[in-house]
Amino acid sequence: MKYSPESLEAFVQTVASGSFSAAARALGKSQSTISAAIANLEDDLGIVLFDRQGRQPVLTPQGARALTRVQQIIAASQRLDDLALQLAQGVEPRLSIAISDFWQADHHENMLNRFAARYPDIEFECMIAEDEDVVDLLQGGRVHLGVVRTQPTLPPDIAVARLQVEAQMAIYLHQQHPLSALSEVSEGQLGEVRQLRLNTWSQQRPLPQSGQVWSAPSYLLLLEMAEQGFGWSVLPRWLVAQFGHQVLVELPVCGWPQHIAVDVLWSHRHPPGPAGRWMIDQLCAQPRD
Repeated sequence: MKYSPESLEAFVQTVASGSFSAAARALGKSQSTISAAIANLEDDLGIVLFDRQGRQPVLTPQGARALTRVQQIIAASQRLDDLALQLAQGVEPRLSIAISDFWQADHHENMLNRFAARYPDIEFECMIAEDEDVVDLLQGGRVHLGVVRTQPTLPPDIAVARLQVEAQMAIYLHQQHPLSALSEVSEGQLGEVRQLRLNTWSQQRPLPQSGQVWSAPSYLLLLEMAEQGFGWSVLPRWLVAQFGHQVLVELPVCGWPQHIAVDVLWSHRHPPGPAGRWMIDQLCAQPRD
C-alpha cells in the first residue's frame, strides 16, 4: 500500500499544530487541502486518525499508534534524501573542524585515525577554539564542524547534536598557595584570589572591571598561567593530568568537579558534505576504546 508524502506530512503537522487550519498555515496550503489529505490517508489505512466532534481534532487511539510509524517513515525519507544529495555532490575535497581544549584528546584522536583510513585524500584542518568563537567560525564558513561544551543558546542557522562523552572540569590553584592546603574552600575565599578566566575573541559578555580577573582565549593558556601562580582557574581535568607539571592542586570547592556535556555543531548555511556527515555520525556514536 502506498501513501502520499503530502498526506503523511499533513497528518504529522496537524498533530504538531493542533488544528487543520494551523497545519495549513505551517505548510503553506489551504485548509481544505490538508483535510482532504488526511481523509485520503484515513481511507488508505482503513482507520480514523482524528476525532472531529470537538472544535479541534483529537487523535484517536488508532491515530496515536499510527503517528509513531508515520514519523519514522518521514524520518527515513529525509535520511534517504540526505544520502541522495551527498552521493550526487560527491565527497568534499577539504574538511575543517574547530574543537575545544576541554574535549579529551584521546576521543578525537581515535576518530581521526578512522577518518584518515576512510578518506585518505581529503585535506583536513583542525583548529582550537571555544564557545562563541566556534559559532562565529561556523557562520562565516571558515570551518565545517565545531565541537564545544553545550551552549545555553545557539543561532537558528546552527545545527547541533549531542556527543556520548562528557568533559570533567575542576578548579585548580598552584600548590604553594595557602588555599591549596585547605580541606574545603568556599567561593568567598576564591573571591580573594585572582581568577584566570576563559574569554573568547567574540564573547559579548564583558569581563568584570577588576584586577582580580585575568583572561585568555584557550584552556591551555589558562593552564600555563595557573602553573605560573597567577591565580585559580576552571580547567579540564584531562588537560591538567596530561599537560600539567604536577604543580597544581584541585581545590575542594562545593559543587566541583562538574561534568559538562559536549556537542557537535554545524551550519545550515554552510552544511558539511558526505565526509563531514560521516564525522558527525562518528562523533555522536558511542565512544570506542
